[in-house]
Amino acid sequence: MLTQQVEARRLASTIRVQFNKAIEASNRAVMEVTDEASAAAARETGQATQAVERDLTTLERVLGELAYGDESRQLETFKTCFGGYRTLDADILPLAVENTNIKAQRLSLGPARDAATAFRQALEAAGRSSGNNACCVDALIQKAVAAVLDVQVTQARHIAESDDGAMSQMEREMAASQAAARKSLEELKQLVPPPAQPRVDAAIAALDRFDAVNAELVTLSRRNSNVRSMALSLGKKRTVTAECDAILQGIESALAKHNFSATR
Repeated sequence: MLTQQVEARRLASTIRVQFNKAIEASNRAVMEVTDEASAAAARETGQATQAVERDLTTLERVLGELAYGDESRQLETFKTCFGGYRTLDADILPLAVENTNIKAQRLSLGPARDAATAFRQALEAAGRSSGNNACCVDALIQKAVAAVLDVQVTQARHIAESDDGAMSQMEREMAASQAAARKSLEELKQLVPPPAQPRVDAAIAALDRFDAVNAELVTLSRRNSNVRSMALSLGKKRTVTAECDAILQGIESALAKHNFSATR
C-alpha cells in the first residue's frame, strides 16, 4: 500500500511535468522561424506526449489497485481533456512546421525586393536617355515604379491577413497594379529612343521576375500556416491546456490528502 501510494503521487507529478513540457515545446514549434527548429520542437512535443500516455496507463492501474475511486474518475476526465489537447496539437504542429507565412515574408524582403530594385534602376537608366520625350517618359516611369511599390506594400498586408475574402481583395489590387506597371512599360517602349530600349527590356525582365516571386508568395501566404497555428495556440488550445492542468493539479491534491499506510 505504501509503495503504491508513493508511486501514484510520483506518477501524477511526472505526468504534470511532462504535460507542461509538451505544451512548452508545442508553443516553441509555433514561434520558431526555421523549419528545422520548428520540426525539432515538434519532435520534443511528441516525446513528452508519449511519456504522458505511458504514465497515464500506469497511474490508471495503480489507482485501481488502491481503490481510489475519486482519483480514478478525475483521471478519466483528464484523459478526455488530454484527447482534445492532442487533437488540437495534431492540427497545430504540421502547420507550425510549414512556416508558410515566414517563407512568404522572406520572399517579400528578399527576391521580390531585389527584383523591384532592379526594375526601378533599369527604368531610371532608361529615363536618363529619354531624349525629347523626357516629361512623358518620366511620368510613365514614376507610374510603373509606384505600381510595383503598391504590390510590395500589399504583400506585407496579405502575409499578415487571416481572412480569405480580404486576401482575395488584396490579390485583385496586386493584379491591377501589376497590369498598370506593364501598361506603362508598353508605352515607354514607344517613347524612348533606341539607345534606351535595352534598359526598358531589362525592366520588363525584372518585372517578370517580380511577378513570378509574387505568385509564389501569394500561394505561401494563402496557406497561412503560421497565422492559423498561432490562432489555435492562443485560442482553443490555451483553454484546453488550462483545463487539463487544473485536473492534474486536482489529482495531485487529492492524492496528497491520503495518509501513508503500510501493513506489517
